[in-house]
Amino acid sequence: MSPCLFVAVSSHGFGHLAQTAPVINALWRQIPSLRVVVQSLASKELLARQFAREFEHIQQPVDVAMVMSGSLDVQVAESAAEYIAFHQDWDEGVRRQTELLHRYQPDLVLANVPYLLPAAALQAGIPSVALCSLNWLDIYSAYCSEDSRFAVIRQQMLEAYRAAALFLQPLPSMPMTTLPNRRPIGPIARRGQSQRMRIDTELGLEPDEKLVLVSLGGIPSSLPLARWPTIPGVRFLVSGNPEADYPQIHPLESLGIPYIDLLCSCDALITKPGYGSFAEAACNRVPVLYVPRDGWPEAPFLTAWLQTVVPCREISRTGLEQGAFADELNMLLEQEPMPAVEPTGIFDAVESLLPWLRDQSHINSRS
Repeated sequence: MSPCLFVAVSSHGFGHLAQTAPVINALWRQIPSLRVVVQSLASKELLARQFAREFEHIQQPVDVAMVMSGSLDVQVAESAAEYIAFHQDWDEGVRRQTELLHRYQPDLVLANVPYLLPAAALQAGIPSVALCSLNWLDIYSAYCSEDSRFAVIRQQMLEAYRAAALFLQPLPSMPMTTLPNRRPIGPIARRGQSQRMRIDTELGLEPDEKLVLVSLGGIPSSLPLARWPTIPGVRFLVSGNPEADYPQIHPLESLGIPYIDLLCSCDALITKPGYGSFAEAACNRVPVLYVPRDGWPEAPFLTAWLQTVVPCREISRTGLEQGAFADELNMLLEQEPMPAVEPTGIFDAVESLLPWLRDQSHINSRS
């Protein structure tokens, strides 16, 4: 029988998928017959853009995360209410998830980073591993500690995460000092192939023009592009269709190029602190302008790491909205590039997961 891996991915932005997919793809290179089941609220089309092979998809959520208004602002009261509702039915939720695991009979469960899954895996007698640069326990605690149900909910979350055999922390990550099962590993990120010559031709860029990717992650946000002044010698790639025709702004979807190749092709990235954005920029040698993510407890650890591995500068939220970042961008583009970061966490994670999946008749020798 081929080994089976059951994977659950939080749908709070793209960072959880960006950490998970490279590890699964590397596992497939080691175990070509590996059967993968993915539970996520994300569509199969979105997941398939990052997974290298066919997988079974269960399109339903495993967890609850923070409620956001755009990519930068947490709605605290709404988030607290979501957690209360989720935990009012905690035992029943664990039971339903346990039944689902029994249906698929996986050899291992991997969570990025729903805490219900390790709790259900424990009930099902299946080993589980968590993988993420954050955990919802620490995020919830940072925002919702004043809630009347906080102590009970926090304890259930803590026990659930501790049920995992390991909690793999790709660099950079939150400390997670309450989790004795944590294991730090290297960074995880995809690497792209530059398509700059093709892009220059399609967009009519001059040889000395700079191309900047604007991406605030997987939570929808609209930027007031009408306020952005033209910056001489700079073109922007943005997600979605601009409301009006701006000569210096181009919808990235019109190019039909995978996102990671677009990132690799650009001279800079404008984004917010997020694991996928920062790690992929560092592993593809792309300088970063970032807008602060005030209050998000993971952000200080992400930005402190980014400042050591890639040229980067902070811009204000007002500056982003008004396009008033020409000076910071020009200074960034003048900085000396730094060596690309190696995504060693992919190998680290695979080595940690293989003991539960190893079947010598299906393993390829490592090249």
